[in-house]
Parts: sequence; C-alpha cells; structure tokens
Amino acid sequence: MLSRTAENLYWLARYVERAEYLARTIDATLRVTALPAAYIGKTNEWDSALLTAGVAASFYQTYEEANEHNVVDYLSFSVDNPSSIRNCIEAARLNSRSVRTALTSEMWDTINSAWIELQAVWSKGTSTREDLAKFLRFVQETSLRFDGSAYRTMLRNDAYWFSRLGLHLERADNTARILDVKYHVLLPEEEHVGGPLDFYQWSSILRSVSALTAYHWVYRETLKPWLVADLLILNGTLPRSLASCYDNLVRNLDQIGVAYGRQGPAQRHARGIRNRLEHSNMNDIFQHGVHEFIQEFITDNSRLGEIITKQYLI
Repeated sequence: MLSRTAENLYWLARYVERAEYLARTIDATLRVTALPAAYIGKTNEWDSALLTAGVAASFYQTYEEANEHNVVDYLSFSVDNPSSIRNCIEAARLNSRSVRTALTSEMWDTINSAWIELQAVWSKGTSTREDLAKFLRFVQETSLRFDGSAYRTMLRNDAYWFSRLGLHLERADNTARILDVKYHVLLPEEEHVGGPLDFYQWSSILRSVSALTAYHWVYRETLKPWLVADLLILNGTLPRSLASCYDNLVRNLDQIGVAYGRQGPAQRHARGIRNRLEHSNMNDIFQHGVHEFIQEFITDNSRLGEIITKQYLI
C-alpha cells in the first residue's frame, strides 16, 4: 500500500473518532450543567470541556468567556478551530475522497451523507437545546455507522489495520485526557474526593466515554474514583480503556508487520506501553500520582503516533 493511502485511512479514522468524542464531551457537560448549583459547586464545567478537548488556549484567543453558547459553537461549528466537529467531518470526507477505492461503499456513503447533512442542515449551527441534542446524536450515529461499516465490510488487510491504528490511537488519547483533566484540574482544592461535586463529575466522565452502565456491570458499587480509574485505565474489557486500546494497537501493528515482512520501532514502542499497563495496578498508580502516570502515557501515546508516521506514512 502507498504511504499516502495509509495516511489518509489513518487520519480518516482519527477524525471520525475525534468528532464523536467531542459530541460526547458536550453532551456530558450539558447534563452536569443542568444540575442545581448545590451539586456542581463553583467549577465552570465548560472550562473543563475545553481543557479535555485540548483547545482552551485557542478558545480564549477568540472568546472572553467560557459559557455554553461560546464553547458549543467553538467545539461544534467553528471554522477557526481545527478540531471542531464541523472541521473533523470535513477533513474525514476529504481523506475518504482521496482513498475512495480503498473504502467499501457503506463506509463512503456514511461519510459522504454526513458531510451533505452537515452542509444542508447544520451549516448555521443550532439555536435551541433540542436542535443541539439532535446534532450531537447525528454525530454519534455517524461515527457508530462508520465504525460498524468498517468492522462488517472491510477486508482484514493493511487498509483495515491502518484505519484501526488511527481509531485506537485517537481513542486512547481522548480517554487519557479526560482522566488527566479530572485529577489535575477539575476538582477544586476545597472539595474532597467522594463529595457531591466529585460524584457528578465522575458520572459525567463515564458518560463521555459511554461507560456508566459498564461501570455498574463490572463493579456493582456506587461511583468511586479508584474504581473509575481502574475501569478506564486497566480494564481490557472496556473498549475505550487505555488497556483495550493498546491491546488493539499491538495486534494491528503486529499484523502489519507480518504482512510487510518486518517489525520496527512502532511495534516495539506499542508493546512497551502495553506491557507497562499490564503490569500496573491502581495502588501503584495512585501512589505514583495519577496525573504523572497519565501525562507519561499521553507523551508515550503521542510518540507512538510520530513513530507510526515515520515508519509507514511518509
């Protein structure tokens, strides 16, 4: 496969996954801000949404206040935000056009119809909460349709494996950033772990990764920070956990290595991260510091993206 084709497939999957992640983040933030002030305290949940998305600095170059209208507009529709949902869908379509012959008809139809609907229905944004809810559902359903189409219709060859690399690398980065914002920024110093504010923020985090129901299935307990962290970091049965993402990254990189007849630094780096996750436990992570652990993971995950690019995409 040409490196350019592999790159387009890789970034197509990343953009679709990023759009869904932003939609889930906005939806979860809306749920928290709908609670009485006594439950959510003095924190600005829209600030935390910007931090989770990694666009706080660029946001304040355009807006003065992080409120619902400004943040929703910036994360969803702003042409000035490279990572807005609008720009992610447009970038996904541009990449899919470049590799049209490498996609199945179902995958192409999903991306193209989403782009058409974006232009026809959502070009002016949303004016009501009801419209916003419909838009967020549209984005999430587009991602689910695309991911389902890829899983059900693609040949298990290098095109599929590069697409999955992009998806799981992006998913791991998103999950890690959510946890990092929670532990390092979100909970004010005067609030204690396990308080009302803490409970609703953890609920918001689990909703943003579609894991609230999974948490209760696995632990059958009320929300506890160390169990939520265990689920999102170490539990390989949760599709969005860091452990699950790296199981898939290692598997797909190994398949690419077998198909191309050689292993390389990407395979070794991914195995190193997976091995560290496999040999970690929550007691050690909390003792070392969750923020430090997650920051190290984000750096290593970003490094893997750079290695994959150098090894296969240029």
